[in-house]
Amino acid sequence: MGLTVSKVSYRDKTYLKRFLEGIKSLNCTFRFWDQETLKVGSLPPEFTVEIKKPIPMADLFKSPTLALGEAYMRGDIEVEGDLFAALSQFMAALGQFKTRYRLLPRLYQMGVGVSRQKAEVQSHYDIGNEFYRLWLDESLSYSCAYFTEQDQALSQAQRNKILYTLSKLDLAPGMTLLDIGCGWGQLLACAAREYGVRGLGITLSREQLAECQAMARREGLDKQLEFRLMDYRQLKESGLKFDRIVSVGMLEHVGRKNYSLYFENVDRVLKPGGLLLLHFISGRREYPGDAWIKKYIFPGGMLPSLREILHIAGDKDYPLLDAESLRPHYALTLLAWRENFESHLTEIRAMFDERFVRMWRLYLTACAASFRAGAIDLHQLLFSKGPAPAQPLTRSRMRV
Repeated sequence: MGLTVSKVSYRDKTYLKRFLEGIKSLNCTFRFWDQETLKVGSLPPEFTVEIKKPIPMADLFKSPTLALGEAYMRGDIEVEGDLFAALSQFMAALGQFKTRYRLLPRLYQMGVGVSRQKAEVQSHYDIGNEFYRLWLDESLSYSCAYFTEQDQALSQAQRNKILYTLSKLDLAPGMTLLDIGCGWGQLLACAAREYGVRGLGITLSREQLAECQAMARREGLDKQLEFRLMDYRQLKESGLKFDRIVSVGMLEHVGRKNYSLYFENVDRVLKPGGLLLLHFISGRREYPGDAWIKKYIFPGGMLPSLREILHIAGDKDYPLLDAESLRPHYALTLLAWRENFESHLTEIRAMFDERFVRMWRLYLTACAASFRAGAIDLHQLLFSKGPAPAQPLTRSRMRV
């Protein structure tokens, strides 16, 4: 005979309680579907988590973040209090959440071929430009901003980021600049206007490509800038050459097996003595990735660690010129995106269902909490191809 519903619920609840009691960073109250409450932590509770339905023990065993994330998407979990504060406590204990990767083969045994990665990228970035316009700033910058003040407007912080990034590249009029994973094109547009460079932006997103091309025509930059639907692996045989290469928020889509291949393609098109700037979310160690993020937000995504990128760059004769962590800036960026997202719920709900709304709310808030807790980082690394050109003794050239 199989277990009755009540016995299943009891078993699931017992396992869940044991799991929650083991999270050392929590100070909160849990209220279960049968109205039993559980106080966790030695300090006064900062929030209450209502768990409306049992969460299957088998799901928690496979991946706690996937099981809890899906329960939140369904509305089976509600947080009474600040969701960011709650997730910050959870993210501080992320290392305690064990994922059984072998039990999730469809998430963790994914290929890194061109067609698969193109489909994975498009599943996120081709949701629709109008969706992203609602909560990004007017430049459609979908990467870490740079705040010179805690309460600075997002649009100014994103402009700061673009100027700050470009200032590290020692650009000059007439230089050529490649942007790998160019997003909606504003970094290249700024480089063309401010430095007089000629640029190529490549992306796998059709929505981004259409906006980039329209933007270049609209701003009179179509003689200086070109945008293509192109995979970085096509660079190797392209015959192109560039003085500078920049890549913002794209390395996370390459995959651990392909980091060396990525550098090989960069090396084929970057001129000797040229500069490469990588801006990417990094993991503290070589981590296969979070199951919930991989399933619902970035299929196939993987965070490189700082040490593995430095190791590969060294092997490829790309000496490091500058390294910087911008982690606090990404927490602020995500909180600004979340505020914009919440202020446009009427329009977003007209586009998507409530499950989508809860999924994106959780994504933006959990990522902000992860950066705040130090579970993940954001690095900008500047390399040269071969012997480094003469560099200023200070960072005074880096401006916003």
